[in-house]
Amino acid sequence: MKKIVLTGGGTAGHVTPNIALLPRLKEAGYEVSYIGSYSGIEKKLMEELDVPYYGISSGKLRRYFDLKNFTDPFRVLKGFSQAKKLIKQINPDIVFSKGGFVAVPVVIAADKCNIPVIIHESDMTPGLANRLCQKHALKVCCNFPETVKLIPDGKGVLTGTPIRSELLHGDKAAGLRLCGFNTSKPVLMVIGGSLGALHINEAIRGILSRLLEKFQIIHVCGKGKIDASFNNTTGYCQFEYVNEELKDLFAAADVVVSRAGANVICELLAMRKPNLLIPLPADASRGDQLLNAASFKKQGFSAVLEEEAMSDTLLFDTICSLYDKREQYITAMSKGKQGDAAKSIVDMIIKYTK
Repeated sequence: MKKIVLTGGGTAGHVTPNIALLPRLKEAGYEVSYIGSYSGIEKKLMEELDVPYYGISSGKLRRYFDLKNFTDPFRVLKGFSQAKKLIKQINPDIVFSKGGFVAVPVVIAADKCNIPVIIHESDMTPGLANRLCQKHALKVCCNFPETVKLIPDGKGVLTGTPIRSELLHGDKAAGLRLCGFNTSKPVLMVIGGSLGALHINEAIRGILSRLLEKFQIIHVCGKGKIDASFNNTTGYCQFEYVNEELKDLFAAADVVVSRAGANVICELLAMRKPNLLIPLPADASRGDQLLNAASFKKQGFSAVLEEEAMSDTLLFDTICSLYDKREQYITAMSKGKQGDAAKSIVDMIIKYTK
């Protein structure tokens, strides 16, 4: 069998696209191993899938003062030594990296061992970890047309992000039943990311009575963010977190309100769900969600409302306008060049396999 090492970690966003590749990689005859951190989220997720997992020391390069800045370089050097030893031990035919700082020593070690490397950049502007990895990679897969132009040496390729195939096969009727909804009104789904979004939650609840005149509402609030005072509200269903049922809830949704993280917006694009993006403001991030949202708006995939400009009236009117123009958004998404990302990336992996 051909062998591939997957790497990436630190957040679920650096792991779930790798998970989405697994079925196609196995169909293509690859034996998959994973190199990540000792105790990051990637370890738990991969071990649950019975993928052979190897942990290495990892550190982070920070642009702000932190005592760990004095010790993490030694962790990175140790991680590189460990990664190089593992690469020689596993002897993969290719390495695919989804990013995060744990991936940097793996990518560099693979390049030093003459193993071809492909990496994936989710956001509009490459993060520091991937900027360090670019020169060691043959190709850099991207989500946005603008990003391709930022990648040196013609390495950038517009692919989109691999998404879990089950999201494309949800059961609308099952989603409606789960929420106790019917077909009398369209369904608005509100999601704030894996941890929820307090400001979005509060804003939606602030106009809930008006929204319920037009929509049934699925609200994925985030852990600890359910408001019990709304538990018996007809047409409104709250969840802290959704896993297996997510595909059915998405199938039931006519329009979606969401943050603008790269993975979730690529899922919305693949599912052709008209969406309103409310990106994290610049003071709460490095500004990547603002850029992601701006690109999707430019391509006609999304409506965008910045959190600082959000008022009750503007939020309500924007959601209603999104629903009224939903076919326009669906048409634009169907014409997008980001198609079956998992297939595109696995085809590239096959092409560059040693």
